[in-house]
Amino acid sequence: MLFTLRQTTLLPLSALLMLGGCMHVPRPFSDPGAKARQLAANAPPSRLDVPQPEHTDLSPANSALLSQDIAEALLQQTIPAIAQPARKGDWWLKVTTEQRNDMIVPLYTVMTPQNTVRATQEGVPIPEEMWNEATPELLKQVASDAAPRVSAVLSGIQADQMNKDPNSLKHRPARVYFSGVKDAPGDGNISLARAFVTYFHNTPDVLQNNPADVDFTVNCHVTLTNAPAGTTSHPQQHIEIVWQVLDKNGKEAGAATQLHDIDAYSLDNYWGDVASAAAQEAAAAVDQILSRYSGRDDAPLPDPASKKKSSDK
Repeated sequence: MLFTLRQTTLLPLSALLMLGGCMHVPRPFSDPGAKARQLAANAPPSRLDVPQPEHTDLSPANSALLSQDIAEALLQQTIPAIAQPARKGDWWLKVTTEQRNDMIVPLYTVMTPQNTVRATQEGVPIPEEMWNEATPELLKQVASDAAPRVSAVLSGIQADQMNKDPNSLKHRPARVYFSGVKDAPGDGNISLARAFVTYFHNTPDVLQNNPADVDFTVNCHVTLTNAPAGTTSHPQQHIEIVWQVLDKNGKEAGAATQLHDIDAYSLDNYWGDVASAAAQEAAAAVDQILSRYSGRDDAPLPDPASKKKSSDK
């Protein structure tokens, strides 16, 4: 059974039933929740402005193009970036360069709404002659290199704020409501749901019996369709099991999809070990989605002010 989740991470194969898969999950940098938003003065940005770079020896047209390219590349990292001048109350990205011998080093500085430096990352050095030409292709390459570096900084900033918040998911289990399994043939709705609950108890997260005041909700839906006959010409069916994870605002945090071609009608009665194997992998996948979406496992990025106080002692 092929196990697919939204983004590119592979899950282990189950030797018993050939359950396998890949996972697609959004980057963890996202809305950290109401508790974390209480730290508004230093909270990670809900929007990141990307003004045109200055003091980079780029032409005005190329500066504008690089700003747009970086914003687009950050959007691919699920960072809410906008190519525009820094606006009051927004976090923003300051892009500069530094010459070192015959190389140009891009510098990406995350600035707080108070216009203080939060962190700086260096990009890959570029030969000076290439930078002077600054083709559109080169600027796209620079933006592609910048995006994951900036994204890592923002994830670290979020993790730092979560670390300071005693109510964040860094300091407590995620509260999860499981709505059950729908539209499975045979006893699948019951057996698959029971198995998922059993295996989910092995994760750090906690299941609640009602949807009130939860961090995440898990829904499961099963779809069965006819498939081409197998190698032995036996009738086949295609089964798809989708485990969808929603945050407290109803936004999708991720989804795991199990896919498999089975002998027709083989699950019309009892699921047995199929339910156990599918649920075990699903429980692990859901836990991974929660971790990545919330950023609870990310390493905190120390505040520059904290580091300065330590060095002054």
